[in-house]
Amino acid sequence: MPSRAVAQASRAGIVATPEGASAARAAAHAADLGALPEWDLSDLYSGIDAPDFRADLARAEAACREVSERYAGRLAALATGPDASARLAEAVRAYEAIEDLLGRLMSFAGLVYSGDTTDEAREKFYGDTQERLTTASSHLLFFALELNRIDDATLDAAMADGPLSAYAPWIEDLRREKPFQLDDRTEKLFLEKSVTGRSAWNRLFDGTIASLRFSVQGEPLTLEPTLNRLQDPDGAVRKEAAGALGEVFRANLRTFTLITNTLAKDKEINDRWRGFTDVAESRHLSNRVEPEVVDALVEAVQAAYPRLSHRYYALKAKWFGVEALPYWDRNAPLPKVEQRTIPWTEARDTVLDAYGAFSPRMASIAKTFFDRNWIDAPTRPGKAPGAFAHPTVPSAHPYVLVNYQGKPRDVMTLAHELGHGVHQVLAGPNGALMAPTPLTLAETASVFGEMLTFRRLLAATTNTTQRRAMLAAKVEDMINTVVRQIAFYAFERKVHLARAEGELTAEQINALWMSVQRDSLGPAITLDAGYEPFWAYIPHFIHSPFYVYAYAFGDCLVNSLYGVYAKAEEGFVERYFALLSAGGAKPYGELLAPFGLDARDPGFWQIGLTMIEGMIAELEAMEG
Repeated sequence: MPSRAVAQASRAGIVATPEGASAARAAAHAADLGALPEWDLSDLYSGIDAPDFRADLARAEAACREVSERYAGRLAALATGPDASARLAEAVRAYEAIEDLLGRLMSFAGLVYSGDTTDEAREKFYGDTQERLTTASSHLLFFALELNRIDDATLDAAMADGPLSAYAPWIEDLRREKPFQLDDRTEKLFLEKSVTGRSAWNRLFDGTIASLRFSVQGEPLTLEPTLNRLQDPDGAVRKEAAGALGEVFRANLRTFTLITNTLAKDKEINDRWRGFTDVAESRHLSNRVEPEVVDALVEAVQAAYPRLSHRYYALKAKWFGVEALPYWDRNAPLPKVEQRTIPWTEARDTVLDAYGAFSPRMASIAKTFFDRNWIDAPTRPGKAPGAFAHPTVPSAHPYVLVNYQGKPRDVMTLAHELGHGVHQVLAGPNGALMAPTPLTLAETASVFGEMLTFRRLLAATTNTTQRRAMLAAKVEDMINTVVRQIAFYAFERKVHLARAEGELTAEQINALWMSVQRDSLGPAITLDAGYEPFWAYIPHFIHSPFYVYAYAFGDCLVNSLYGVYAKAEEGFVERYFALLSAGGAKPYGELLAPFGLDARDPGFWQIGLTMIEGMIAELEAMEG
């Protein structure tokens, strides 16, 4: 299997200046936002031509070969004898050091590329780096494979005490992958061909998305500003933006359909060779979560569609004076509620104040991201859409990318990504092998950060109209996080299962998309013609198949956690930091136990869903 450092590569952002009237509008909007930070990547490397980057790249290639020459074929022998723990621990430390170096190099390349995925120089730099590191890491493939071939009793004895015991959680994780590992030559082939396979198709998707332009009010916009228009106070603008999105997506469906078909087939081949029996089984394995737990989550959310999304959108349609909302009004701001642009400094202070009220330590860590330019905030042509927090490696620090446009949701996104950042900082001391957190817990700190920010703002709001708008926005965010992501998961399952029977046409994929959207959104949302190709722009389907259920998992989990916190249980903050600091060193069940929570309990998911229902009921009560 590929090196974890290489497999975790991400993306990053930069831009051009609009002309004419659009430039005037952009300037006015920029003035409202205030100065937005751009990240400083020099803590990794000073630039793509930096001598230290070239030196580290050569050093990483040499180190991979050296570890192979020193340890390949010898790990089983190191595992026997009185010094087995020390000898194996020394080998693991050497492997971990290379993982950190590989991760630093690939993180930098990914962040630079995210800055402008349409820039040929950046794209070449990213591609060349990925290719060289993939080749280098092929020398490390033997390590995990050989560890898993050591007799269990022998390895257990070596891990029982001594230096190797510190790596026991990582080794136990490796053991879970043992049934799905292939022989060394096949693993090497899979790794080396990934550069011309999945990774290449990912780059094609990123470049295509970044190059798209959508005409709204006579202005050619990139994806992020166009999606932002779906929250414009003017319904005509929302409708025009939706039409532009649908038109451009449909014009590019041939490319998106080919990418989807190819990657689904690529995954099917990989799964078949490894022996996975379900399309999402590999994701569950990497998440360290039992399939039945995910199934229970999905079933609980789908059963709650009528009580959550269907019920809320019916209420929202009533506010708009219609029986059903067109799909472009699904996230529209409420009528007769003042909309304003929130300056960056206000967003920063809002999040830091909310974090500080929970824990000064949490606010202090988050403040570092602002003080040291670890955040890239402007929206610019070519910049990766959406938002992310990239952990990089424990020897460095995380970076956050957002596309900040001054909407209330942008403040929540900032709170979300900084939650990831805090989590990644706290988990870093576990080292390159055990700092990464499985997706089952990866969204915990981010969603908790959002909840802290929302609750603090809500508590300070006494105006009924504003309070209703805030509650509605939060309910919509939770529906988008829980209901929508489970619908995405259902869509992915349908696509991958159907692809196993043969290549899919664009219209077949469109039909699968519309079926899950109708089920999840309900009768109060009208899915007009034009919405069919909206599946095409969602990056998780391409970069991380079946990732999406982690958002619903995290939201429901955080609702339960926040319920414990709201009861003012003594020691909650300390237990919470212990959970985040564990990184990937403990299974999620063990980390949740101190809070009295068990995701395997059939009733667990109802706790989180009930919280959403309660907010909807509060909104209904405001209607008198």
